[in-house]
Amino acid sequence: MAAAAAPEVSLRPVARAGSDRAPAAQTAPQNPAQETQKKQLGLLRSLRPNARGKTVEATGRKARKLAKKGAVCKDIAIQGDAMGRVPGRLNGCGVADAVRVRSVSGVALSTASVMDCGTAKALKSWVDRGMKPAVGDLGGGVKTIRVAAHYACRTRNNQRGAKISEHGKGRAIDISGFTLVNGTHISVLRDWARGREGRALKKMHGAACGPFGTVLGPNANKFHRDHFHFDTARYRSGSYCR
Repeated sequence: MAAAAAPEVSLRPVARAGSDRAPAAQTAPQNPAQETQKKQLGLLRSLRPNARGKTVEATGRKARKLAKKGAVCKDIAIQGDAMGRVPGRLNGCGVADAVRVRSVSGVALSTASVMDCGTAKALKSWVDRGMKPAVGDLGGGVKTIRVAAHYACRTRNNQRGAKISEHGKGRAIDISGFTLVNGTHISVLRDWARGREGRALKKMHGAACGPFGTVLGPNANKFHRDHFHFDTARYRSGSYCR
């Protein structure tokens, strides 16, 4: 039997009208690495926060300038005024290079207090490492330290014939309590043995032993039932804390 004749017409389907033009080939980027870099740069630009306005920057500079202007003892966290030499009316009183401190680490003093820089720096150390951690978030934190006494040319405990107090040398500060951000008052006299406030007072009293050479509180004697006495006198045996 003779073999079937091959078809005269191709079996390939006929192309549709208008499809005789080959599709345009996509051109590969000339520099793939450069294209990737452009994409990454665009992403970085979209993630970058908008630059702060000139007004905000100017306000920040002004605040820093004012803070530096009010800084004493070469510490921007200690705000006050330089006073220079403060003479005393009694032999042994006076401060060679005194400052009047208004606030420490953002916490105001109820009375601008006169002291030397060594005492101001000890106070700052205690505020940062003792007072603030002891109070924590209670009442929103401490807004004001209530000062009972600072520089005063007098004898110890105002006793006749006694030695000159550290207050008379600008090396002491007495603290009777604290005002919190929410307006609550913590009193050494009233709250020493009461709940959370009492625990905070005991912690900050203990934390003062180190930054200060003498730390006295309600358990020390009758003269300190209503306040903390901190001073920077130093002893060979170490800090005296009661």
